[in-house]
Amino acid sequence: MTTSLTRRRVLGLGIGAGAAITLATAGPVQAAAPAAGEHQWRRPQSANDWPVLDHATRYRVEGTNVEVSLAKGDAATVLLHVARRFAYEIDMLRPGDVQGHTVQHTVRADFESNYLSGTAIAIRPLFYPLGAQKGTGLSDLERVVIADILADCQDVVGWGGHEKQVKESHFQIDVRPGDPGLARLARRLRGEGAAPGSGAGSIDPFLPDRRRKAAAYI
Repeated sequence: MTTSLTRRRVLGLGIGAGAAITLATAGPVQAAAPAAGEHQWRRPQSANDWPVLDHATRYRVEGTNVEVSLAKGDAATVLLHVARRFAYEIDMLRPGDVQGHTVQHTVRADFESNYLSGTAIAIRPLFYPLGAQKGTGLSDLERVVIADILADCQDVVGWGGHEKQVKESHFQIDVRPGDPGLARLARRLRGEGAAPGSGAGSIDPFLPDRRRKAAAYI
């Protein structure tokens, strides 16, 4: 736990004391460009080919007081890992910070349909909204953490910061149901979570070797 607090302090120092206070209380504010026209998602599968759900399972993000609804199984294991790493390495999450499954079929970008299948989360979507100007949200140091998370998830997770319509709060399962890579990743994450001193909360994304591996994801 000490290393996690140290990394969060480093991030705070990197973006300056004033910005750190803003992140801890209200979060960064982005100037959002006009989003694409809203439309109703009518397919029985979301954009990543997972089935749209009428309801999803409620989970607590370990180490926080945050709960989020997700498709049960490997998808939930992976997305909860992403949320935990954000909490430990960028800033502690608070109730309401993470949005998951929804039954509201109105979307502004097709990838937002993945919330309907419980295979995507939005972390602080009001701070990092759809259509925000690229590069106006997360700091450079925070992007290092996000890149490390994506590299660690071995292309199973996609990030809204890489979408044409930027949404830096968005993370999604980027493979189809039954993909063996998803099963392998979830199995590894569960093993790491059960082993003392490993998994989320024990990772230092600023180590040189990790920085090299994550460079392609920034």
